[in-house]
Amino acid sequence: MTAIGTGATIFGCAGPTLLPEERAFFRDADPLGFILFARNVETPDQVRRLTSDLREAVGRDAPVLVDQEGGRVQRLRAPHWREWLPPLDQVARSGARAAEGMAIRSRIIADELRKVGIDANCAPCADLATEATHPFLRNRCYGTDPAQVGAVARAVADAHLAGGVLPVVKHMPGHGRSAADTHHDLPTVTEEAAVLDDTDFAPFRALADLPMAMTAHVVFAAHDPARPATQSPIMIRVIRERIGFKGLLLTDDLNMQALSGSLAERAARAIAAGCDIALHCKGDLAEMQSVAAAAGAMGPATRARAEAALAARRPPDPVDIARLEADLAMILQEAAHG
Repeated sequence: MTAIGTGATIFGCAGPTLLPEERAFFRDADPLGFILFARNVETPDQVRRLTSDLREAVGRDAPVLVDQEGGRVQRLRAPHWREWLPPLDQVARSGARAAEGMAIRSRIIADELRKVGIDANCAPCADLATEATHPFLRNRCYGTDPAQVGAVARAVADAHLAGGVLPVVKHMPGHGRSAADTHHDLPTVTEEAAVLDDTDFAPFRALADLPMAMTAHVVFAAHDPARPATQSPIMIRVIRERIGFKGLLLTDDLNMQALSGSLAERAARAIAAGCDIALHCKGDLAEMQSVAAAAGAMGPATRARAEAALAARRPPDPVDIARLEADLAMILQEAAHG
């Protein structure tokens, strides 16, 4: 059995080193794991120390997550880590070899993450790009066709798993029709349920076997006009039953202003709706204490899903990074001269 925490939470920390008060809090709150942001990242040696200290604080091999999509959303950047094209740009430039190119890129990213103690990446982004997609999300998507998005996202997920990094597919059940930035506003999608089933939900249905996923702070009026998916029991049933996802379901960041109420209320509503894990990314100790109390301990079903998800971690397959870099360069070059 995989050793896991007891708290139904994943937390960030304030800076590049673990503070004594954070260490004490994490020991007591016992979150499932941790997530890093740019504020936590300086050099490879520093990140290795931080990920080691986080795990030492809870006394186990807790998962450490990051958002390393490439493009605008990547927390580990030059000069110590590779810079990447926005995903939508790379997919467009790769033509018919888009899935292959994104798989190669993802395997290289996984190698970089594992080397500094990060073993979960909040990717693939299986949201469907549409004419309405807000710019904060659009170039993070993999395309406009559900089948292509599903195929590229599968390649990205499999490459992460081969590299010993758990993929966290996002944002279930689909963020692409959001014309608002959920960091600031709550969007409402008015498309009919049947259309959503055939389009936005389809890539996630094709990825329903993955170990972990993240919700969307989006209202789907055809299903629940009153609540965002993260806090909607109806939408969690859509995710579990119509999409068929059986893995560990994380909220998107509870600090995003698409959600209303206090952080304790946001966490409690998400857990009550059926989310497994409350994700708080800001690294504010007082806020984390509030979220931990509201989210409470994992119930038996959540614990079983968490154990199954962490059991999917495996040692990385052997890899020749220089060869992968050459192969990716060739794919992009061939497509450019297509």
